Amino acid sequence: MARTKVVVDPISRIEGHLRIETQAENGRIAKAWASATQFRGIEIVMQGRDPRDAWAYTQRICGVCTVVHAVASCRAVEDALGITIPPNANTIRNLVHGMQFVQDHVIHFYHLHALDWVDVVSALSANPTSAARIAASISPWPNNSATYFSEVQDRLKTFVGTGQLGIFTNGYWGHPAYKLPPEVNLIAVAHYLEALDWQRDVIRLHTVFGGKNPHPNFLVGGMASAINLDDTATINAERLTDIHDMIKRAQRFVEQVYWPDLVAIAGFYKDWGAIGGGTGNYLAVGEFPEAGLRDFDQYLLPPGIILDKDLSQVHPYDHTKVAEYIKSSWYEYGKGDDAGLHPFEGETKAKYTGPPTPWTYLQDEAKYSWMKSPRYDGRPMEVGPLARMLVAYGAGNEDVRAMVTEVLQRLDVGPAALFSTLGRTGARGMETVLIARRLSRWYDDLVARIKGGDTQTFTKDKWDPSTWPAQAQGYGWLDAPRGALGHWVQIENGAITRYQCVVPSTWNASPRDPQGQPGPYEAALMDNHPLVDPERPIEILRTVHSFDPCIACGVHVLDATGNEITSVKAV
Repeated sequence: MARTKVVVDPISRIEGHLRIETQAENGRIAKAWASATQFRGIEIVMQGRDPRDAWAYTQRICGVCTVVHAVASCRAVEDALGITIPPNANTIRNLVHGMQFVQDHVIHFYHLHALDWVDVVSALSANPTSAARIAASISPWPNNSATYFSEVQDRLKTFVGTGQLGIFTNGYWGHPAYKLPPEVNLIAVAHYLEALDWQRDVIRLHTVFGGKNPHPNFLVGGMASAINLDDTATINAERLTDIHDMIKRAQRFVEQVYWPDLVAIAGFYKDWGAIGGGTGNYLAVGEFPEAGLRDFDQYLLPPGIILDKDLSQVHPYDHTKVAEYIKSSWYEYGKGDDAGLHPFEGETKAKYTGPPTPWTYLQDEAKYSWMKSPRYDGRPMEVGPLARMLVAYGAGNEDVRAMVTEVLQRLDVGPAALFSTLGRTGARGMETVLIARRLSRWYDDLVARIKGGDTQTFTKDKWDPSTWPAQAQGYGWLDAPRGALGHWVQIENGAITRYQCVVPSTWNASPRDPQGQPGPYEAALMDNHPLVDPERPIEILRTVHSFDPCIACGVHVLDATGNEITSVKAV
């Protein structure tokens, strides 16, 4: 039996540092390991700090997820202190977070994932007139003209003519796994370039409500978004009109460019509906509350658990069943390496035992990743768009069920295709459409309350530390674009004593646990997974990118004077 070791390090077109190692046998992946190669120590940084400031520190975990950690942190502290935010603040958070979803998913498709399916160089041989005809058949987007596609093709020829492909350098162009005709490749490249300008425009919603982007401002107890329709220094009528227009432009691009492109490209890769499924277990904590934070039946996307691909039953989510293991991680626990700790008992004690050597498999290393291994009731769980859509489908969400049925019929594939690399990518598109449409409703709700005289966006209730209990703890949950996110905080005498984050990519990129169960990345790569050319492992990139990895929860640890205590070098 022919065995080949294939290492992709680093995985490109993601946020952070990730090494994937596989053992291929006769053109298929038999075993896989995922290694996060950068240390994440934000929990240590948080100790001793004012819990009202926690959102500003934890938000810096990542430069891509510029909203999610702040919201989860605010919710955790608000849960600990018993703070209920005003309805306007909740709606503004939904608008800010919702636009983050829409922007993030479109960026992921075009700028991180599409190049796994789109052969850029092939677009040079496309007929622009034929490309325009194809584009017009699937969308009324005004830029889908022969003139426009010809101009894009000329720009691409300029790149190639100089011997430099610029942003398209180092792709596996010409790989036999590419299936799109040149004209569809040209359409995708054109929309790739358009999406760069589009996303920069619509994300300005963050600057209106949060003052800046990335890392807009938040506030425990609500939002730092003063509203006065007649004051130029606050959110006024002009700014609300600007937000309305951004939402419309976001919706239009999603429905006329992103979604048609995704479905069209998926039609050429239907075989990937049977590849890369993974664990078969899915977790969603729910997102976009439209009433109280605990009114889960009023969430746009409900919480729940799907086990063993069984959509007939959605199990309730209970955060007390979450535990993190470190058997394969560069950490140590006081209770030993086989222990699983709930985040309220969590420890972040780094114990780096050295990088994997180039001539050994990661299976030969007892510890091989900076990611811990979160498990739900002992099971590895996939989180993210696919988990959310499956939970919503199983829970009977009519909008989700209608979209899933429509897509399966258009692609002429069965329900089993949902549990795959293709299903994961399709689910991301579905929820982008649903959220983009919902932005208008949230905007209308906010405007209606403002017109009714309600401009409150913050509550001072329990803001004063003298009113806090001597000890408190809270849990902040949030479903981020990449999946279920949890922040757990413990407070004593007004200061943080313990802070733990379990982020989406910790769930998905987790290494093996004490029972030897692989994490979702690893399991997906071992699920009917091809590998045609070990020298150009595009198939590995397709499945790993379908999760939209964000490994940038890794940071250096600094002492109080800013001196570096430790650094980790990936080799």
